[in-house]
Amino acid sequence: MSLSSIKAGDQVIVISGRDKGRIGKVLRVFKDTDRVLIERVNMVKKHQRQTQNQQAGIVSKEAPIHISNVMLFDDKAGKGVRAKTGVDKDGRKVRVSKVTETVFD
Repeated sequence: MSLSSIKAGDQVIVISGRDKGRIGKVLRVFKDTDRVLIERVNMVKKHQRQTQNQQAGIVSKEAPIHISNVMLFDDKAGKGVRAKTGVDKDGRKVRVSKVTETVFD
């Protein structure tokens, strides 16, 4: 999966690992390490030290997952799909589903 085919705000499905089959929204893309942060996916426990603004304790938070373990999710197809580059009516480059021709941008 190329790094440019998944962007923040996209809906993706996890295709391998502990959270296989879970669907979530991409919160952030880490280009330098080829990882993405997905909402409510790959949750880990973190022991949090007390600060002036926050109570001490164990908190759950999302951990990054490698970009090769996710695919764009297409609502029409109901599954993960690959994307290709296409051109819309205005002449802009957009990402298009290879299965249903749905525009993601």
